[in-house]
Amino acid sequence: MYVLVALVATLAGGLFLHASASSADFQGQPRHIVLIPDTDKFVPFHMTVHVGDTVTWINQDTDDHSVVSNDAFNTAGHNGLNVVIPGTDNNGGKPGIFSLRFFPPGTFMYYCPFHAHLDSDSQPVAPGPDGGIQDANGNFGTPMNGVISVKSFGDG
Repeated sequence: MYVLVALVATLAGGLFLHASASSADFQGQPRHIVLIPDTDKFVPFHMTVHVGDTVTWINQDTDDHSVVSNDAFNTAGHNGLNVVIPGTDNNGGKPGIFSLRFFPPGTFMYYCPFHAHLDSDSQPVAPGPDGGIQDANGNFGTPMNGVISVKSFGDG
């Protein structure tokens, strides 16, 4: 009976982790996930974590993406960060993964330089013949940016 209860709890925890961008892992430490789907964006765009927490980016897209710190606005450290997270095409069909732990409280702003700049018409610019990110319906997305707010435990 104990084994069955443990198995159900493990499966339920795994489903919760998959469906949520931020959840608890089995050691009781918060675990925060930023997904990169095939739509050239970070999901969620913003998250709040506590000092000592780790954020993991999972690139589910076929394309490579990067996490580059926006040093002009960062107050939570990791200035100069520039990490390529391989897409499934360059990673043997598996999502690329990158994790980063945060210690000083503050704000960490980041972007993917491949998809983060606006053109003269305020449309996201990406590599390719058309120069912009556009879906099958002709809609343009937003630049690929993200924000992580790092709070101390006394900040709630």
